[in-house]
Amino acid sequence: MVGKQAIRVLTVDDSRTMQGMLRKALEGGGYDVIQGEDGVAGLEVLQAANPPPNAIITDINMPRMDGFGLIEAVRKMDQFRHIPIIVLTTESGPEKKARAREAGATGWIVKPFSTDSLVAAIRRVTA
Repeated sequence: MVGKQAIRVLTVDDSRTMQGMLRKALEGGGYDVIQGEDGVAGLEVLQAANPPPNAIITDINMPRMDGFGLIEAVRKMDQFRHIPIIVLTTESGPEKKARAREAGATGWIVKPFSTDSLVAAIRRVTA
């Protein structure tokens, strides 16, 4: 892409396998990918990122800080408050979805995901 920076996506997931799958899917879609292995690391990567990501994809169930905690923390930071956050999780219960929405999540994708649906979701929230 000439003169246009690739859209950057931060993925936060404690599964190394899932991180690899996300990286492959997103880089294949033309995105720049940065990663954190849990909510604490995700926040550190977010704050150190230059340029900051255009979107965040996070798992819910992680050690140290879960996805809900990450979403709430990001929404409290003025400079990152606007970044779309997509929850990618095995959880599909309505109460978890409602809690994620209340925390500030933009969207929800249930694992296992298809590359096409993931890339389409990122395209939608970063358009």
